[in-house]
Amino acid sequence: MAQDKYDTLGPLLNEIGQALAEVVGGDPNGVFFYVEIGQGWVSPNIFKDEGTVVRCYDPPGPSLSDLLFDLWYAESDDENKRWSVMEYVIEGGKFEARFKYPDEVKVEDVDGDRVDTALQSRFGDKPVVYPPMEGMFEYKPDGS
Repeated sequence: MAQDKYDTLGPLLNEIGQALAEVVGGDPNGVFFYVEIGQGWVSPNIFKDEGTVVRCYDPPGPSLSDLLFDLWYAESDDENKRWSVMEYVIEGGKFEARFKYPDEVKVEDVDGDRVDTALQSRFGDKPVVYPPMEGMFEYKPDGS
């Protein structure tokens, strides 16, 4: 008997939650994970509600991307029936994952506004703090 895809999806979604907990320093409560994916590419965006601000985290190396591809491939053998957007939320020690499919979102059409729209929907006008760009430094007025 073939393994039911949900027997595979559940543990993968749990592993993703564990990976996100590591990225944000242990406590994943308040994490919002927005992912767009397609054949050969993935765009993970990790955010955490910290009360007065939402903090954006750089995704870790390839391990999280590998989990996302495993989840994406487990969905279906037909690429057109696989999800293209996942919104993954951790609240109260539980996760919830919502998926959008190619007939709902054409992720091949690059549009950075989709992430901003998802953030606005989730967090309203709360400011988002992004990590410094690589090679940049933080100015400290005291001269240090």
